Amino acid sequence: MRGLAALILRLLGWRTVYTPPPGPKSVVPVYPHTSNWDFPLGVMFKAKHGVDLNWAGKDSMFRWPLKGFFLWLGGVPINRRESTGLIAQLVVTFAQSERICMCIAPEGTRAKTDHWKTGFYRLALEANVPVGLGFIDYHRKLLGIERWVTLTGNEAEDLAMFREYYADKTAFDPQKAGDIRFRERRIAR
Repeated sequence: MRGLAALILRLLGWRTVYTPPPGPKSVVPVYPHTSNWDFPLGVMFKAKHGVDLNWAGKDSMFRWPLKGFFLWLGGVPINRRESTGLIAQLVVTFAQSERICMCIAPEGTRAKTDHWKTGFYRLALEANVPVGLGFIDYHRKLLGIERWVTLTGNEAEDLAMFREYYADKTAFDPQKAGDIRFRERRIAR
């Protein structure tokens, strides 16, 4: 599989970069995410480098006949009907796993958004794991996980670091790339 994935990526003109994580558990925001092509490219990256990368999907996707295939691809079924919430479920998954690297699109959609969702950020902080800077750059035809960071917990500082790192990464549809900021929280009075 590794050789086949490497060949397919090379024939398509794609290059990869991979720096292994510093520990057995990690979170990887993958940005920008504007195309259905991002998933198969990610699968080819995973196969080429022989790494176990996981992704979360609603549990209704994990039914016959695709359940085994999605689990094989690293899918983690999440029950979105439970009131515990996605992050709480993933924190439990992290605690129960010896090794896990969860890839999450911080935009949460392929459509244009004016902010990132905070899930990957909260998960990394709550699970106390490093964050890999994952990307798919269509302009340079380069994808990978190039660097690992430890979040400070200071959102402004961490978001500035993300903005600086991702500034030269180009989406399939650049106009749909989400703004690198979190939604402002309203304070109850």
